[in-house]
Amino acid sequence: MGKLSHLKPDDVFSYFEELCSIPHGSGNMEKISSYCLDFAKKHNLWAHRDEANNVIIKKDASRGYENTKPIILQGHLDMVCQKNPDISIQFETDGLDIFEDGKYIKAKGTTLGADNGIAVAMIMAILADKTLSHPPIEAVFTTDEEIGMIGASALDMSLLQGKRMINIDSEDPSVVTVSCAGGSEFGIRFPIKREKRQGKIVELTIGGLRGGHSGVEINSGRLNANVLMGRLLHHLRSECYFDIISIDGGDKGNAIPISCVARLCMDDTEKFALQCNEYAKTIREEIKGSEPDFYLETKVCDISATNVLQPILSEQLLHTLILAPNGVVQMSAEIDNLVETSLNMGIVSTKQDEIYLLFALRSNKITALSYLEERLMTFFAKMDCETETGGYYPPWEYKKDSSLRDIYTEKYKQKKGVQPRVEAIHAGLECGVFAKNISGFDCISIGPEMFNIHTTHERLSIDSTKEIYEIICLVLEDLK
Repeated sequence: MGKLSHLKPDDVFSYFEELCSIPHGSGNMEKISSYCLDFAKKHNLWAHRDEANNVIIKKDASRGYENTKPIILQGHLDMVCQKNPDISIQFETDGLDIFEDGKYIKAKGTTLGADNGIAVAMIMAILADKTLSHPPIEAVFTTDEEIGMIGASALDMSLLQGKRMINIDSEDPSVVTVSCAGGSEFGIRFPIKREKRQGKIVELTIGGLRGGHSGVEINSGRLNANVLMGRLLHHLRSECYFDIISIDGGDKGNAIPISCVARLCMDDTEKFALQCNEYAKTIREEIKGSEPDFYLETKVCDISATNVLQPILSEQLLHTLILAPNGVVQMSAEIDNLVETSLNMGIVSTKQDEIYLLFALRSNKITALSYLEERLMTFFAKMDCETETGGYYPPWEYKKDSSLRDIYTEKYKQKKGVQPRVEAIHAGLECGVFAKNISGFDCISIGPEMFNIHTTHERLSIDSTKEIYEIICLVLEDLK
């Protein structure tokens, strides 16, 4: 007897427990992929595995649905592996120690991997159930979603006939997601030229900012530490001259930086500290509602000579920090309260021979994303620097006329008595990769209630899993 064998629907939780027993962290896909193939063989279903360990499993239509168009059911096989310090698990070889805790399923001291194992379990239960009414089903299990949608990007989508897809990779059961952002990274490299300078060195630190995900939190009023440092230095340089040694802030393109450190060289540290403290009061008063824990620290170092950036490079760097676009660029005219286009100056890093900046760009429209890249190219065109783009993933654009969305909304109301919210997110989903490659694509993203995904406090709602599974089955029955 399994730990979850008493839960309903029993097939869903049975498959989820089996999945949890197999190591399947991102980059470790061989065993979980083989499990999917074994499942298909056991149930006499057509299956295909590619070099990226993606697995496609096809099931024929049930009686009376032979002439209906296929439906794609999709989830990803990998999970984010996190553990508490006192847990000795080896994620490369060990399964998870899961348990039921009242209304939820959890794992002892580790992430649960319900993102996205519960999707795979639901789809397997549908594939195994011979009593359901449904069109032809194309189940797609992708790999390494959590580290860049690697599997979905490598998938040969010519193997799929379906143009309708239910992606089961959301955490709020009351929401139907109908669009997501695409994105790219824009990097700038300023070659460093230095000159000798006599003077005292001051280390200036901005900290205490809230930060957050550069897609989900970009319109929450959270300040970017790199941009704030640009504002501070630009103001102070007009009051008390200094040269710049280095500026370093942020460590991920897709996270709003919470701190930034600048090392400066100057003659009059007392005047600088006075001006700095005065302006910090102005900033603190201005942002106290959005950033109550903001702080600014100055530290004078006992050094009399150093190498500083040449003035022209310092000017270009400050010009960039204070004037380069950052944050929300455009709100959607089609979906209320949706950020359509944004960018985040996630990294400023002073290295041995260059200053490196990295922006994370996002948009729910591919043309707007391209235009944002053009704007940055134009902004930096006259500066002594090199620019580069990469890390592209496509958006999933909003489809005004979606029969799949309408059917799901109807069945959800039939089951729950209320309408689900139809929303878009300013972050990436694999739906965008499928939308780019499948003409006439119609898709929704849904899922059961989960909390604290990607953390050791992750939990999956048992009742919500049952409800979402039953609604999916109702939708399949209606897809004639």
